[in-house]
Amino acid sequence: MTVQQTRNLCGRNVAAIGLGCMSFGGIFGSTTEEDSLACLDAAFEAGIDHLDVAEVYGNGVSESVIGKWLARTGAEVSIATKAGIYQSKDGGAPFRNDEASLRASLEGSLKRLGVDRVDLFYVHRREQAIPIEDVMGTMLKFMDEGKIGGIGFSEIAPYSLRRAHKVHPVAAIQNEYSLWSRAPELGMVQTCAELGTTLVAFSPLARGMFSKRPLTLEDLPAQDYFRPRNPRFTEPNFSLNSNRIADFRTFCQTRGWSIAGAAIAWVLDQGDHVLPIPGTRVAEHLRDFATGDAIRFTNQDRAEIARLLPVGWAYGDRYSEAQNRPVEHYC
Repeated sequence: MTVQQTRNLCGRNVAAIGLGCMSFGGIFGSTTEEDSLACLDAAFEAGIDHLDVAEVYGNGVSESVIGKWLARTGAEVSIATKAGIYQSKDGGAPFRNDEASLRASLEGSLKRLGVDRVDLFYVHRREQAIPIEDVMGTMLKFMDEGKIGGIGFSEIAPYSLRRAHKVHPVAAIQNEYSLWSRAPELGMVQTCAELGTTLVAFSPLARGMFSKRPLTLEDLPAQDYFRPRNPRFTEPNFSLNSNRIADFRTFCQTRGWSIAGAAIAWVLDQGDHVLPIPGTRVAEHLRDFATGDAIRFTNQDRAEIARLLPVGWAYGDRYSEAQNRPVEHYC
């Protein structure tokens, strides 16, 4: 199965399904470099040619794995990385957008990746004390220096995108978007389409809920620091969510689809400017969700999916209070 659909990203056509590389850094549980490299091999074989990573993913581990893979294979792929979240031991600000911090992060990312330039560089989280127009000025310096190909922001609101766009076109906005996280439909999907910005949808598989085998709380590794703190993964929300997804799972089986493939197909169906980046560190899982490229919905399919999983169906917030703090809200 090779991904055939494409999306425009930074003026370049890439496969319509990208790969989120957060889990290479052990954030969702322990992994090995060998498994991560095998996953990257499987992605390339499936025609996936856009890799999304960040400095903070495993404190550079995910970027280093990609760098080793690039050095070994010489593969030509699109790479996006992110900066702006800092795990400081000296009590420093956790979200920084000043030029010195972003520049140091970018230089470190380029070194770990083994490249002179990344196709896309995101501000991972806004530092509200710095006007976004000033942040754009910093990013434009990086573009002029040939270190980045395009500018992106993660988890911002449409009003911030419009402010940034007045300075220079923003190539991509990265927000969580899936069958259980629909907030972008209240303005971001439409604003990106209007401005010609790619909406990069992270966690399109609901952090493992739309996986081949139904997820249980016992499946969450002890090293998983994210999901056990997330309201959707705590009881009673987790069981309620699992029950709703079970009905969708049955529907997918009747249509001959994998649940992961159908969830990805749904995201792709939301617009030609929407690019999902499911994450995994397991080659088998990647091959499963890559099937979404070949799924085409009828109007009856869309109606049934909307009945089974209507807007707002998920139980619990997508983030805990602490996780939610730096996210821009607009609804």
